[in-house]
Amino acid sequence: MQLAVADSGDVKIVRVKEPKLTYPNLAPFFAEVRQLVEGGARKVVIDLAAVGYIDSASIGCLMDVRRLLQDRGGVLRLSGLQPRVETMLSMTGVHKIMDIHREEAAAVEAFGVRKAKGKGDA
Repeated sequence: MQLAVADSGDVKIVRVKEPKLTYPNLAPFFAEVRQLVEGGARKVVIDLAAVGYIDSASIGCLMDVRRLLQDRGGVLRLSGLQPRVETMLSMTGVHKIMDIHREEAAAVEAFGVRKAKGKGDA
């Protein structure tokens, strides 16, 4: 499972770098996100821009991530959904209980965090 994790203020951004988020990849995906949450992350964006296909197990996994964060006072937002993925989430009603944003930056800004640009930024 290829993931890239970045920080934007106190928001953790998890970028899924796989064309499919399906059952065989879910254990390492969930383990990585759980580690972030157990490490203190309470604001998480999962960017699915590279993902063109998800299955029902993936939807369940995303709900598990949401619940994990919610139990610790955190929030999950999704971003970058391709049309097919967006349709799957819409058909299952996930869009009604999970914040979904077209762009990663919009998902981060929804937390009230803006990326600072200036001296000392690497």
